[in-house]
Amino acid sequence: MENKTKSGFVSIIGRPNVGKSTLMNKIIGQKIAITSSKPQTTRTRISTVYTKGNTQMVFVDTPGLHKAKNKLGESMVSTAKRTFNESDVCLYLVEADTFIGEQDENILSLLRTVDIPIILVINKTDRIDKGQVFKVIETFSKVMDFAEIVPLSAKTGKNLDTLLEVIEKYIPEGPFYYDPETLTDQPERQIVSEIIREKCLRCLGDEIPHGIAVVIESMKFSKNIVDIEASIICERDSHKGMIIGKGASKIKEIGMKSRIDTEKLLDKKVNLQLFVKTKENWRDSDYLLKNFGLVSEDGDE
Repeated sequence: MENKTKSGFVSIIGRPNVGKSTLMNKIIGQKIAITSSKPQTTRTRISTVYTKGNTQMVFVDTPGLHKAKNKLGESMVSTAKRTFNESDVCLYLVEADTFIGEQDENILSLLRTVDIPIILVINKTDRIDKGQVFKVIETFSKVMDFAEIVPLSAKTGKNLDTLLEVIEKYIPEGPFYYDPETLTDQPERQIVSEIIREKCLRCLGDEIPHGIAVVIESMKFSKNIVDIEASIICERDSHKGMIIGKGASKIKEIGMKSRIDTEKLLDKKVNLQLFVKTKENWRDSDYLLKNFGLVSEDGDE
């Protein structure tokens, strides 16, 4: 008798900078979502596909839930809220801390309205001892009745197998959504633009990165090389000079680091040309947000 397949969507929810993208990348063993020490790194829903045996889990990394300051922020929060309403299982990711702040309180109040299993994932346990982990479990258990609680380290991968086994229990029977070889639903252009944006986040000062978007102008494949032209969009002319840097040092650093990761992704040599353009207040422009692929034409993220 043929074994039945199971498939389902698993949303990853949490406040900014708790390690959602790191966890998702670790699960599939490849960098798809960008990571940074700065909050609000993820701007759109990014799906990665984990298939093992007869089970397929589609992980959806969402923007961190935060107080929106502009239309881009509103889009990010709306995306996160809708994602866990459309999922079969929700992973609520928190740091290994006994303090529950305002952002987590807001997320908990939303999760209490969701009629799917909520798994509390306590991340960054590599930073604390076992006794502290038990205190974190006790703290969060008092405020909500979770289906499961799994402490782990997304960075090191410790206890990752346990989390996957726990999630599998809640995945419903059904056909696979994707071919078993699929790792993500993101087109290559989107992943490359995110790689470049990550390097901007890592190489530039705190005052610039959230005012940055990356647009792939062209991406041409030949037998041995991929020619890519990309524009880094900033909001002020003063930022443009900072992105380029003295003697073009900063833009060269961003380009070099972007090229290395892009070559790993595409498994080809990459010729990357970066340009810097100013578009004032683009984060509050419906037209530009759609043009940059951060919201769709019908308003959905």
